[in-house]
Amino acid sequence: MDFAYLKSKRILLVDDEQELLDLVVSVLHSDGYKNIATAKNVREALLLAKEVQPKLAILDVMLPDGNGFELMERLKQSKDYPVLFLTARGEEEDKFCGFGLGADDYVVKPFLPKELLLRVTAILRRTYKEEKSLARLKNSVIDFSRAEVIKDGEHIPLTAKEHDLLSVLYRNAGRIVTIDALCEAAWGDNPFGYENSLMAHIRRIREKIEANPSQPISLVTVKGLGYKLLVEDK
Repeated sequence: MDFAYLKSKRILLVDDEQELLDLVVSVLHSDGYKNIATAKNVREALLLAKEVQPKLAILDVMLPDGNGFELMERLKQSKDYPVLFLTARGEEEDKFCGFGLGADDYVVKPFLPKELLLRVTAILRRTYKEEKSLARLKNSVIDFSRAEVIKDGEHIPLTAKEHDLLSVLYRNAGRIVTIDALCEAAWGDNPFGYENSLMAHIRRIREKIEANPSQPISLVTVKGLGYKLLVEDK
């Protein structure tokens, strides 16, 4: 079964070996996972996590400036999302430690690419239930499973941020979604200061979904409050 709706989920991959990073990225890319951010140590991982807001983290245990267990705890302090350990440390006590701290899975190197893909997909399936994949608007259709807009026969790709914003708007179709709620959905728990970025993203989304972006009829502004997505089928 093709779980296309999962393939746009952002994945944070942390390992200090470049060869391993390249291998895992290649394996994930081969199965359609394209939105992958990589880091080589705890410091890079924490900075990158704030920027990209991943939906899954794949962590090594032994890192140059700390360990994966501590990193997982720090990551989950700001945003709780699933974690898979991918490490050469296969001792039972390490596995118990990882699972005890809240890890979702533990894969020991060397690993079979197919096994890693199955475990990643299983975690994402458990965590992120499939939603209706198509949203029909007045002049376009949003295909969330493929992260694209279909308008006038053209398939227009959505960025990760655009996908996140439209997902929140669609879940609340017909209702006002506040500016703060949209900023939090796209940029995490501390959305302060992203209002201008949000406006820029809204403008680009309208260019993709509206027949006339200057006179939007599907993604409308509710002055002083936020935005509302008007759909044809919900």
